[in-house]
Amino acid sequence: MPKGPKGQKRPADVIGAAVMVAQIAIGEVEENTPLESARKGGLKGGKGRATSLTPEQRSEIAKTAATARWKKTN
Repeated sequence: MPKGPKGQKRPADVIGAAVMVAQIAIGEVEENTPLESARKGGLKGGKGRATSLTPEQRSEIAKTAATARWKKTN
């Protein structure tokens, strides 16, 4: 089954997609949207991880990332 831009399941055929849109519009089916709290938690995750790492660990991660970036261009 095809997936939408955010990974949600969508009907494969045009008629099925039209029926699903109509059902969402009249309220028979609820559209799945990400929870607000999940988004906020995701935004905090990188900063929290960065503060928990030691400077040596952050440096090692940065070196690995830089190597991967340069490997792609060469």
